[in-house]
Amino acid sequence: MTRTNETSTGVSREQLHSYSLPVIAAGVILAALYLARVVFITLAFSIVIALILEPFVGLVMRLRLPRQLAVFVVGVIAILLLYLAGLGIWNQVSALSGQAPEFEQHLTSFITNISEQITSLERASAKLFSPAPKATATAQPATSAPGTTTRRGRKDPGPPPAITPLPLSPVLIPEVRIHEERSPVADYIYARLGTVYEFVLMASFVPFLVYFMLSWHDHLNRSFLRFFEGADRMAAARSIEGVADIARAFVAGNFLIGMMLASVSCAIFAVIHLPYPFLVGVLSGFLSLVPYIGMPLALAPPVLAALASGAPTPVIFLSFAVVLGLHLAAMNILYPILVGARVHLNPLAVTFSLLFWGFLWDAAGLVLAIPITAGIKAVCDNVTPLRPWGRLLGD
Repeated sequence: MTRTNETSTGVSREQLHSYSLPVIAAGVILAALYLARVVFITLAFSIVIALILEPFVGLVMRLRLPRQLAVFVVGVIAILLLYLAGLGIWNQVSALSGQAPEFEQHLTSFITNISEQITSLERASAKLFSPAPKATATAQPATSAPGTTTRRGRKDPGPPPAITPLPLSPVLIPEVRIHEERSPVADYIYARLGTVYEFVLMASFVPFLVYFMLSWHDHLNRSFLRFFEGADRMAAARSIEGVADIARAFVAGNFLIGMMLASVSCAIFAVIHLPYPFLVGVLSGFLSLVPYIGMPLALAPPVLAALASGAPTPVIFLSFAVVLGLHLAAMNILYPILVGARVHLNPLAVTFSLLFWGFLWDAAGLVLAIPITAGIKAVCDNVTPLRPWGRLLGD
């Protein structure tokens, strides 16, 4: 006779509870991350920005300024740099919009030429592979003149007389109103107004969150460590430091690589007389850092700019070669030195993290996937029971 606290498979109820509780907790966490993703994304970006600006705050504090004033100075400088960069991009976009009709004409002619070449190729292929039609003799029916007698003895009445249409009264013609349809761009904007509103609303909280995270850094750090005792407090302190170092290394390394790619791209595009080299070079350089799809994204700005400006074919191929060479050099030489040496994630962990966080948080998840996963690995490396998971994620 079996005991009442065991199931038919020999597993006790305590073991079932120990297995089910982590599964339930994981489900609750995933649901919270998905349903409140706007809040978590805003918080994650604020934490990353605060970790990046923390070393600069320490440098300013060496001038014997209080922490709140140092945070304010660093924040003002960061906002000023962002404003100058945005102003430069805005000037390029404004100049580009002034030549939009000319660019549209060049793109239309290019697409028309490509369509004509594809059509001619299809016709040539059809003539080459389709069988020749067989010639068949068809008997044409004999027509008789009006008024003649047919074989059955009937007279051919000839063509029917023409019917003159009667004039229609204006009262009988219904008024037709043509409803103007919205363009697809307008439909897309109307459909995304809610998302844009959420983005603007959450983005407005980022400066305040970053400021309070930096100005209250010491208080938050001490308060968090009070949740732990003894050796656990030391492990928590090492985990916090590891997460901060990895986040800074990842973001600073990617930013440095993006600046290098953007600078070289702008210089080369200016030499080959590509229109708006600053805007095209910056977009191409930083889009090249997007995981897995960075190469086609980086190719889009220079190739579209060359096609829209009616640049000759050698310029288009040269732009393609420049972006391809810079992307391969960055991913195979610069990225392992500046980022990979500190992140220590294996390719499988990187791919799965991109899939997981991209599913939960869409495009923002793709941007935050690697720093979040690297931070989880840093915590696992400093907590003894979780070290096997750290080795699983590591390289």
